[in-house]
Amino acid sequence: MGVPEKRKAESPLSDAAASPKPAAPGPSSPGPKENSPTHASSSPKSEGGSPTPAPDSPAPELPGVMSGAHWLQQGLPGTDTDDNDSTLGSDVESSTASISSSILNYRTINGRTYHSDSVTDGEYWAPNDQKMLGALEIYYHSLFLLTDKQLFQAPLKDNIQHAIDIGTGEGFWAIDFADKFPYCDVVGTDISPIQPTWTPPNLRFEIDDAAKEWTFKENFFDYIHISFLNGAIEDWGNLYKNAYRCCKPGGWIEHFDCSPIVSCDDETLPPDSALATYGKILDEAGKRIGRSLTIAHDGTQEPGLKEAGFVNLHTKQWKQPLSPWPKDPKKKEIGLYTYAAVTSDLEGVIQFLFHKVMGWSTEEVAVFAAHMRQEMKEQKIHGYWTWKVVYGQKPEDAE
Repeated sequence: MGVPEKRKAESPLSDAAASPKPAAPGPSSPGPKENSPTHASSSPKSEGGSPTPAPDSPAPELPGVMSGAHWLQQGLPGTDTDDNDSTLGSDVESSTASISSSILNYRTINGRTYHSDSVTDGEYWAPNDQKMLGALEIYYHSLFLLTDKQLFQAPLKDNIQHAIDIGTGEGFWAIDFADKFPYCDVVGTDISPIQPTWTPPNLRFEIDDAAKEWTFKENFFDYIHISFLNGAIEDWGNLYKNAYRCCKPGGWIEHFDCSPIVSCDDETLPPDSALATYGKILDEAGKRIGRSLTIAHDGTQEPGLKEAGFVNLHTKQWKQPLSPWPKDPKKKEIGLYTYAAVTSDLEGVIQFLFHKVMGWSTEEVAVFAAHMRQEMKEQKIHGYWTWKVVYGQKPEDAE
């Protein structure tokens, strides 16, 4: 996903290199779990949900939300071009110049790919192709800056032995964590084999669906990291209980997630704007597929972790600017990376949920995306997304 401090020389702002290619099974990539010391010898598997069916007819309009037909009627905004950021101002234009070429290269890729149905019983909304992975790499760096370059918030000891990253994606967080804790055995799991082969020796990746029953050993992990799984989990309570069972007494769990609802503190967000519509549509889509996309807003984390048995819960929130509108240099840089990531593959983010779940036509999706990119470029709307982390501990005396 991103560009950690030690890979700064390969930042998307200074190098337009393509994202790492998917790794074939090997010593550092997904392989059979039976030979892994982290897994129990056997464990029952629970049945997952069924794939999301496409709507038989266009979905009814949501009260107070601009429909797909509305955006199609508006037509394409006259100044929306993928390779021209002049409306962002000369400073921002010069800063984004080096990433614009990579964005344009990504757009030349025809067709989208998603995870294999053999891995999970449900459907995940995000593509797993190089175009999306390139966007996620830039997005990860935005989050890295947002959290003050801190990989975790929990008070971990230097001598932890076992850690796991649930929903590792491209695996950049897991790689950074394994580098920071070279004597800790780190596992990254995901439903797609999109991780690189160049990994630290103490890290391995496995293909696994966290929504199903976990097969890892009980009371095993010193640290369980969960990140950016909005729209992926139907039963968070069950996931947290699995995590509690596999967490070592005294170990920590940390869940870092977001909400696509665009917030604004200065009344610059018109209710009929594309940015205001974006979050509302995704919120409704998440409800229809039974997997919330608004984790940072719907109160899932704290009560779920508490009910599972975790104690010493702590919460922290961040505001992620959607474009470089803030005056503060640090926040402006975060907004720049967010803007670059989102606009490089906005269609990839929304096409499954807007089209298949909500019933929008492909033309409506394309025109809406153009309007949203335009609003982000103009910076008139001072919007942000909310990111929230909740971390807690398994009691020392837990059995």
